Amino acid sequence: KEKCYKLSLDLKQSTNGHVEALEILLLGLCGVPKENLRVHELCLKSGPNLGSEASEIRILCDLMQPEPAWTVRHVGGADQISVLVRTMVESKASKHVLRLFYLLGYKLDHELLRVGFAFHFQRGAQITVTVSSYSRLLKLHATDDDNVPVTPGIQMVEVTAPASAENYTEVAAAVSSFCEYLAPLLHLSKPGVSTGVVPTAAAAAASLMSFSGSTNIRHSEV
Repeated sequence: KEKCYKLSLDLKQSTNGHVEALEILLLGLCGVPKENLRVHELCLKSGPNLGSEASEIRILCDLMQPEPAWTVRHVGGADQISVLVRTMVESKASKHVLRLFYLLGYKLDHELLRVGFAFHFQRGAQITVTVSSYSRLLKLHATDDDNVPVTPGIQMVEVTAPASAENYTEVAAAVSSFCEYLAPLLHLSKPGVSTGVVPTAAAAAASLMSFSGSTNIRHSEV
């Protein structure tokens, strides 16, 4: 089981230029090619036999692995935390995990397909930045069919890092510091509170795109 503190950022009005510029920026900071992302996400909600308060869990299947890898995720609330983070608890699971939760009384609410890319960094913490879009599955478990985009033209940018109660402050500071590198293109926002791109996003994207011929962007240039 791994407990994470999660910061979420949104890239609104995400034209191809904005996303490509962000990818160039992340590649320059990381120095290692991106990791492609394709995840089948199932949202389950508790039934009446599991208590008066409804609970929600997400079961994720990593479709990029040779053999599908399953993860159970529970995301905590953000309102109770003083800084722009929320807790996320993840546990690896076997391929029988969906059947187990059905037996426990959970019901499938909806399914999503998440497609995008990720970069991994070591900057005072193990930081992962993912850029992805979501589509709702129209047929049960049909990840290869045509599906409906949830937010057409919008990409979700998330910054995550594993933490514990002991190093929470250090990890939160490391993530916040890292996010300053993304400021030319993104506003940091609390999960669920959209702030969109900065007013100069188009100019920043155009500026970053001018470095597209180089695979390394120095910090002083960002």
